[in-house]
Amino acid sequence: MNPQLLRDFPLFEHLNDEHLAEISKLCSKCDYSKGESIFFEGDEGDELYLVMSGVVQIYQDNHSRDIILSIFREGDFFGEMALLQNEKVRSASARTIEKSTLCILKKRHFITLVKSRPEILIGILETTLDRLRDANKLITDLTILDVRTRIARLLLRLTEQHGVASADGTLIDLKLTHQHLADMTGTARETVTKLLLDLQNEQLIRIDQKKIIVCSMDRLRKILEAI
Repeated sequence: MNPQLLRDFPLFEHLNDEHLAEISKLCSKCDYSKGESIFFEGDEGDELYLVMSGVVQIYQDNHSRDIILSIFREGDFFGEMALLQNEKVRSASARTIEKSTLCILKKRHFITLVKSRPEILIGILETTLDRLRDANKLITDLTILDVRTRIARLLLRLTEQHGVASADGTLIDLKLTHQHLADMTGTARETVTKLLLDLQNEQLIRIDQKKIIVCSMDRLRKILEAI
């Protein structure tokens, strides 16, 4: 693969061309179709995945339904927990939302890499801690917030992660179904559909070509302030 493509990843952006060339030789590339499983919770795993293109969801199977923990796209990485734990067991499952191309780095190569460039490990640890904090917030949201507040907080979080300025507000640059949003907020799809319609009628959001535009961030935040 082209070593310069790795520079798009924050983990590697400060490395010189020589180091990028070394890393690229250690990586393998794999294409996945839309809706294809990458790995399952409980599987043994020793790979770090870099998202070259497409969108991937990380989720847990809560018996009757999935709970989406995170969504990753081009420039993101995932699977790092299996590299950091001795058990090498996946703590969640991964599946594509869109056709995706991933770069895969094996643990044995990863360990060799971080021995020479320990700042890469520090970057992964910082990201992992951020994701742990996000997971704790999600647990809190699911247990103490009403559905309307959970939806509002989710939309605000998605604008932070995937927001793009547009003429009408902030576009969440992801095509997410109502089922995806339901799985991210621990509620029923029908409830999400009703609440999104309510938010559109209140002119808080607009939906254009299956993407959500947040028209008023301040008014959306006021829903949270009413907790």
